[in-house]
Amino acid sequence: MTAGEPLYLDANATEPLRPEARRATVEALDLTGNPSSVHASGRAARRRLEDAREAIGERFGADPGDVVFTAGGTEANALALAGLGRERRVLVGATEHAAVLAAAPAGAATVPVRRDGTADLDALAALLAADAGAPALVCLMAANNETGVLHPLADAAALCRAHGALLHVDAVQAAGRVALDPGLADSTALSGHKLGGPPGAGALLLRPGLHLPALIGGGGQERGRRGGTEPLPAIAGFAAAAVAAKPEAADRLAALRGRLEAGALAAAPEAVVVGADAPRRLPNTSCILLPGVAAEAQVIALDLAGVRVSAGAACSSGKVARSHVLAAMGLGAEAGCAIRVSLPWDAPDDAPERFLLGWSAMRSRLSRRAA
Repeated sequence: MTAGEPLYLDANATEPLRPEARRATVEALDLTGNPSSVHASGRAARRRLEDAREAIGERFGADPGDVVFTAGGTEANALALAGLGRERRVLVGATEHAAVLAAAPAGAATVPVRRDGTADLDALAALLAADAGAPALVCLMAANNETGVLHPLADAAALCRAHGALLHVDAVQAAGRVALDPGLADSTALSGHKLGGPPGAGALLLRPGLHLPALIGGGGQERGRRGGTEPLPAIAGFAAAAVAAKPEAADRLAALRGRLEAGALAAAPEAVVVGADAPRRLPNTSCILLPGVAAEAQVIALDLAGVRVSAGAACSSGKVARSHVLAAMGLGAEAGCAIRVSLPWDAPDDAPERFLLGWSAMRSRLSRRAA
């Protein structure tokens, strides 16, 4: 990112492509073989595919044989719910991504969250104990895509084990930004472009020995767990991005976020940083609520000023809707007044000051109109 360019602060929608991922993608594009073909070109493609599988497994603590490549995080979540949720009660966190909510079966129970956005573990324990004769599949994301709030997964996993339940974790936002304990979840969803890879590749990591029926049938790829020719260039870029995305880089982003939030609260005492009371958040994510000013108006005004942010998940065909995440946290009508600022891996050092310049001007103008 160079001076004069628009300031991109929507990394939770998609990260900028990392140079390592670009190189790996281009190299894989030069391989013309199908990984399922037995001739030399196919074998070369297969080697590249398995190298990527090993890299993903090593990076996130999974056996390579338990790494199932998908088209992205949405499919990985859908594969887990369809395959692991069969003949199980499904319990879904109230602030889960739309990909999980859409894949959950009718009648799935909701695990509420506390006002800080973390899962209500007492409520989860009660739901797990409600019918001991029916094992459950619990779906809790590692980090919320809108607020950055991290769930207490270790405690949730202990509850699941005590009740014979499986735990599926949507780690799309957390992977590469914070350390993940690979032993907590029975299945974990990842997405390449949220790590700085190209779109079109994701993965579901499975606990060893866990059987997973296919959601998409076909030619028996991915050990019969996901049919269809693997998108090798996207997978190669995904693996390269995963290796390059080190949680150790979080300290720099956390410092930038701290300056950004402190500046926003100093400039606008009425503003609220949603989830700031949670024990842990993603180092790159701020959800800033400006009472009385619609999120859509804020996003448009900042865009015109050259600052790219969002009003939540980038999954509604460009529409800005009232956030179910913030509503679940008890924010009521104000749930429609928050924007998400998510710093990318290559955020410039002056990103907080550049954001605050545009945000303060926007706040002064729009707050006067709302008054």
